Amino acid sequence: MCVRESTCVSGIMSGGHFTHLLTGLWVLWLSQAVLASGSKLWEVPLAPLASSSNQTTSLEWEPQCQYRHLQDGVRITADIPPRLEGNWVSTRCEVRPGPEFLTRSYTFYPSRLFKVLQHFYADSGCEEPAYSLVVRGKLRLRQASWITRGATETEHHLHKVGMVVHSPGAIHRLTAQLRPACVGLISAGTVPGRLHELYNVRAGRDCLRVLGFSMMELGLVRVETHHQGQGRMVQELFLGDIHTDPTQRAYYRPTGYQQPLQNALHHIHPCPTCALVFRASEEQPPVLSHTPGSALLSLDGRWVSQRCEARPAVLFLTREFTFRTEEHSWEGLYRHYSDPSCSRPTFILRASGHYAQGGPSAKVQGGTEFVFKVTGVAVTALETATARVLNATRAGTCGASGAWVVGAEQDVTPTDGCTALGIKLPHKEYELFRTELDHRRRPLLFIGERPTDGSSPDRPRKRPTSYQAAMVHCDRQDAAVSHRHTNRLALAASGATGTAQTPSLVLVQVLVPACLLWGWRCVF
Repeated sequence: MCVRESTCVSGIMSGGHFTHLLTGLWVLWLSQAVLASGSKLWEVPLAPLASSSNQTTSLEWEPQCQYRHLQDGVRITADIPPRLEGNWVSTRCEVRPGPEFLTRSYTFYPSRLFKVLQHFYADSGCEEPAYSLVVRGKLRLRQASWITRGATETEHHLHKVGMVVHSPGAIHRLTAQLRPACVGLISAGTVPGRLHELYNVRAGRDCLRVLGFSMMELGLVRVETHHQGQGRMVQELFLGDIHTDPTQRAYYRPTGYQQPLQNALHHIHPCPTCALVFRASEEQPPVLSHTPGSALLSLDGRWVSQRCEARPAVLFLTREFTFRTEEHSWEGLYRHYSDPSCSRPTFILRASGHYAQGGPSAKVQGGTEFVFKVTGVAVTALETATARVLNATRAGTCGASGAWVVGAEQDVTPTDGCTALGIKLPHKEYELFRTELDHRRRPLLFIGERPTDGSSPDRPRKRPTSYQAAMVHCDRQDAAVSHRHTNRLALAASGATGTAQTPSLVLVQVLVPACLLWGWRCVF
């Protein structure tokens, strides 16, 4: 279904006129980058990212549900390069593909050394510690990423990795994974507080690979500061995304982000989890407070993104869903942007269909299985480059040929989707949902994470085992906000509000990244 970003796409784009268009756009952008920068490619990006600070002062959201929950009226800054010094902690029990349940505590020192604590659990509430990893190494900031706008690329070197096992069950699972030469390292794992060294660069010891361990997430970093007035602020650390296929984690260079960690000194209050994670150690992992198991909350109504979201392969977007539980129908709006603050709109996807709710997930504790069917999709181009590409498609493959106009929505359902965008209708996906209440008692909705390779979970075995960023529920009286906001974006794109367009930014940051993210097989 399209309940993640634009996941109604079918999977593979092969050859054709659109491929040649993308090729030309990619080459043109690279040539512009070299000429404009006057330096080596790895010193890209160009302005405005050359600025030492990316600042979001005010997004163009309606002053009700969308604005209140997405930005809360705060000013957001993101410095390049970021200041990492300090301690950064999880705000909740996190779910990684697999599934893996964990909490994290990362400390960065002025000397560029770092210490990472990752605590893994046997349950989705992070109440039953299984084992903890303590990782030490050195991190070097390199340059602003020319692939993921707003991020900084880094280079890390591991010095030591140790493990403390907290339960007999974890010992049994780990000894089954480790090769014979490493099994003895955790044979005494039931001894409280005993640290077993799995990796030491000087000693030449490496027992990590078979555990699927990787710190490639440190390859991409971004720090955001949310200025909330009266001197109050919240700082968040975004690290690179984890590949959804565990066998690929050690080789995957991230282009998106995980859910952010928060600065232990500057975090959202109240945050009981932050304090527990901050005070914990590898010998004494945090045990989160018990929350009674609850059934899935009602999906009825509207749910919106809480932030500008980044996806692997360079796509920035916000999501909005409307569920009508009596009809088992849904509609999703995916507003796409060319920048990490979601201030420059590029196009909108509107998808709709029906869904069927299944039972509790057998793999992911706390999750509920769904099956979604996408029966309709409409697209609105919000800049000239996208409209030009869509107008160049073959007749009968993507809406009305030659009729694409900036700011005007076009239904692509009559043509069974849009071949150029990889959209094929009808489309079915196997999903995973979870709901819970945040610290303000607001309902949150977690939707299954998109496979990193861009494929679609169109078979039960491909159902997600982890989640995207949480969406927050909107009040019913805000139901019309979404349509007013969409119309405002369309008017701005068509020039009615005098919004300037920047085609040079669009060339690579919208069209080329889209083919990478949505599962198209790009040919450059």
